[in-house]
Amino acid sequence: MKNRIVRAVAGTFILISSLLAIYVNLNWLWFTAFVGANLLQSSITKWCLMDTILEKLGVKDE
Repeated sequence: MKNRIVRAVAGTFILISSLLAIYVNLNWLWFTAFVGANLLQSSITKWCLMDTILEKLGVKDE
């Protein structure tokens, strides 16, 4: 369950920031890059902030 939520949140952030970059300001692409960098970092270190937050909220692993 936790993995699905993490992926859903990351995907939502990327889609929203992309739309904001198109319709509001191109600087929103920095947020898109930040999310992508965090995904890359978590694949290397096996640590994800969103995973930690969900764990503290009581969301269980699958």
